[in-house]
This record gives sequence, C-alpha cells and structure tokens, in this order.
Amino acid sequence: MKHTLKVTFSVLTATGLLLSACSSTTKTPEASKQPNTDNKPVATQQAAKKEVEIFSWWTGAGEEAGLKELIRLFKMKNQDIEVINAAVAGGAGTNAKAVLASRMQGGDPPGTFQVHGGAELNSGWVAADKVQPLNDLYEQEGWKDKFPKDLIELVSKGDKIYSVPVNIHRGNVTFYNKKVFESNGLQPPKTFDEFFKVADALQAKGITPLALGDKEPWAATMLFENVLLGHMGADGYKDLFSGKVSFDDLKVKESLEIFKKMLTYANKDHAARNWQDAAQLVAKGEAAMNVMGDWEKGYFTTDLKLKPNEEFGWTPTPNSEGSFMVVTDTFALPKGVKDPNTVKEFLKVLGSVEGQDAFNPLKGSIPARVDADVSKYDVYGKQTIEDFKKAKLAPSLAHGSAASEGFSTQVNQAITVFVTKGDVNQAAAAFKQAASSNGISK
Repeated sequence: MKHTLKVTFSVLTATGLLLSACSSTTKTPEASKQPNTDNKPVATQQAAKKEVEIFSWWTGAGEEAGLKELIRLFKMKNQDIEVINAAVAGGAGTNAKAVLASRMQGGDPPGTFQVHGGAELNSGWVAADKVQPLNDLYEQEGWKDKFPKDLIELVSKGDKIYSVPVNIHRGNVTFYNKKVFESNGLQPPKTFDEFFKVADALQAKGITPLALGDKEPWAATMLFENVLLGHMGADGYKDLFSGKVSFDDLKVKESLEIFKKMLTYANKDHAARNWQDAAQLVAKGEAAMNVMGDWEKGYFTTDLKLKPNEEFGWTPTPNSEGSFMVVTDTFALPKGVKDPNTVKEFLKVLGSVEGQDAFNPLKGSIPARVDADVSKYDVYGKQTIEDFKKAKLAPSLAHGSAASEGFSTQVNQAITVFVTKGDVNQAAAAFKQAASSNGISK
C-alpha cells in the first residue's frame, strides 16, 4: 500500500523543561546491627517503585473502554508496574492539551502522552525538543514493516521516529439511523446534491436531518473540513496546507457556502451539545444523520450497544468516497521522564498486535499495524480496513494532523464566528490570515 501524505509544519515554541531523577539510600536499624566483617559501610538501597503515567483525553464513549482494556493487558504482562491513568476529559483533547502544555513547561512530564500524528506532534512537541526519538524501540520490536510507511512518516521528522501509533480513525463518515431512512424510503446521500434532497425530505416529515454538537468548536470545524474534502478532492484539500492553494480561493468560498447551507438542517441547540449528545439524537431517531469520526461507531456499539448495519449505518461524507480523512492517535515519550525504560514497556504493548486488537474494536478505530487480526473486527472495522488500503489519504485539520495547533485554533475561532454570522468572505479572509501567520501561504 502506497500513499503520500504531506503536512505542513510550523514551529511551536515552548519553554524548556529539565527534570532530574533522584534516588535515596537509607540504612535500616536491622542493617546497622549486623557485623561489618569487610569493613565496608552497610546500606540498603530502597527499591524504586515502578510506575507509568498515561496521559490522554480518553474519558468517555468507547475510548475509555478501549484504554481500560489496554491497561488491563499491560498489567497482565507487567504486574510489578503500577499504571496511573491521567486522562483529562474533553473531546479532541481540548482540555487535555492545555494541561499537558502546563505540565511540560513546568518540568512535570507524564510518562507518555497521547498526541495526534502529523503537525500536532512534529511542529509542536518535536520542534520544541520535548520528546525523545523511538528508533531503538522500532528496531527492537521490528515495527518498521508493521506500520504503513506513510503512517510512520506522520510520526517522524527526518530520520527520527517520535511516537507509536495505536490506531487509525476515519474522519469522513456520515452515520445515520437506519430505521429513519428505511421508514421514509431514503438512501444515504453520497453527494452534496443527494444530501440536500434527503435533508429536505426529512425536514418535511418533521425529522431533524443533521445532528451537530459543537459546544466544543472542533466539531463544526470537522464538518467543514469534510465539506472541503468533498468539494476540493483529497489532492486539492492537501494543496491548501502545502500553500499551493490560497485559503481564500473560490473553491474554499464555495465550500463555505455548502457548509452554511448544511447548517440550516442542524438541530437548533447544537451549540449546547457535545458530539456524544449529537450521536444520541441519531441513535434515538430524533435526528437522521451525524458527520463524525468513527469513534462514534465505538460509542454506538460499546456504550449504546447498537448493532452495526442493523440499527445504524454509515457512508463516506458527501463527495468523499475514495478519500480517507486520517486521524491517528499516537503516544510519545517526553524528555525528562524518570524511568523511560518502564514507559517503553507500555509502548511495546501499545504497538503490539495483541494491544491494538484489544483496543481498537472498542474504540471504533482500525489497527495501525498491517498484520492485525481482521477477524476481531466487526463489519464496520473490516470495511474500513479495506478502504484504508486503497483510498487517497487526507490529514485532519480539526484533529491536529494537517497543520499546527496555532493555525487550527485560529480556524476554530473563525468557524465559530461563521456558524453564527455566515459571512463567507469574512471567514475566508480569516483563514488566509491564519495561514499567513502560521507559515502557510500560496
């Protein structure tokens, strides 16, 4: 399988951190009473307690279940190592990233931390010199031919590899309530024209066509990036982030118009809901469709106990069939950790076939490894594994792969304003300004 995935990197500055490890030597009363026949000082070294702190934002839906299963597997293999689950709630890491930045800058790094492959890793933590290369671990575990080449490139800078991918999520999925569609004689839309025809038919029946939960702004940005992908194609979409196409290009403005029209079919209370709330609207049949990454599939099957292809269905977002919006969760090793070898024991489990096959069926994602056991995945997982092999890949903006966090933050702000005001020219100008200030320019 060969894919080419180019992302634009910009340097994210951060303050340095320095963490020195210390050890203590104590003399017990019992030791002091023993005869010193060799005339050598008698001392006992207090055994250091082994532990690994895992920092993530996996606190809800299928993600928490997947993480717990991964931790359970690790404990079975490493009974002498205590696991500290330092997860911080907040979709797409909204809160966790702020906490992590504070800890890293304050000289208190976790043992390992979740980070999206691509710009979030490379133009952020790698550029700021906050993470350690893991080439030795990849060599030791024989991973270089177990992960797709383009995926390794997402977690590398130059010839150094900086994190371990645990999964691959698809970001361009429309999930829909099968009963709602079947009872209304409708087919899931594959194009924008079909989407609007279906939406009109649903709205005429008093059914909310599109569920949205953008209490956290990334959800609206994610909907928009999928419109961009559908309207511009995978190559045109990637050209935006390489600077070949300007963010105020006509195609971008046309995408904003499509996005604006789609929003008119969304639930009115979308700004008060998170992504799980929006998913529940679809699960209950109160709304027909929701555009979301396939962590929603994990939520449906693991938390809500819905049956795939029976109670809910899925299709690529409009006009994006043959493209794959990539979101990959990876774990990095910070510089300054007290016991990097213990952390690597967790990373070994994370990157193993057993670890990935324990985690991903619950999370809703597919394994990052090419040699995972496909039989452990349901109908959705099997289909997505096959799609990934042949689709054109595109990096997610909303989830940190396409561009730096500074750019993503500015886009989130512009999208939030656009959702309220609907000013296409203003939004395009804001995108262009954000690109210019973050080193992305035509």
